[in-house]
Amino acid sequence: MCPQCQTRHDDWDHGGPDQEDAYAATVQLCIGCQVLADKQQSLARDRGEDIHGLKVALIPAAHAAALEVEREQQARHRRHGG
Repeated sequence: MCPQCQTRHDDWDHGGPDQEDAYAATVQLCIGCQVLADKQQSLARDRGEDIHGLKVALIPAAHAAALEVEREQQARHRRHGG
């Protein structure tokens, strides 16, 4: 089995041009994958080569908002000597 496409050699047409293959290639757009790739590209552009080890992940918007509030509170606390 191919580790990349997960098909077996025997799944493909070995009988000639008039026989159909067991698979057909299709193109699908995944918005999540597109958003991840866009974010990775912007990080690479903004940070240059300094993106090694950075992981881009999708999290629920409500969770992201809560994390942002928490970061702001921590920054405010540090600024005021807390």
